[in-house]
Amino acid sequence: MLEKPGEVLEAGFGASTRNFKSAVDRNRIKRLMREAYRLQKDPLIGSLKQAKRQLAVFFIYTGSTLPEYRHVYARITAACKRLIKITDENTPADT
Repeated sequence: MLEKPGEVLEAGFGASTRNFKSAVDRNRIKRLMREAYRLQKDPLIGSLKQAKRQLAVFFIYTGSTLPEYRHVYARITAACKRLIKITDENTPADT
């Protein structure tokens, strides 16, 4: 799945050109999402390493207005917690 042997997590970020015609706005949204993700990815990486799994995720901003950082941070937090929960549920008991 992932090209690099030691890497367990890859992430991508996107914003629609339909809702945001300006590249400046799209880049700002992606920058906000990357920063929020960067600050919260460590528990997810730990969970994946413990489960001996790899994961590639892509976050897409679907709103129609420019978000505030705290809103993006809260949504990325919820997504990471959900991914950790899914990873923990799908881990075999004998590992």
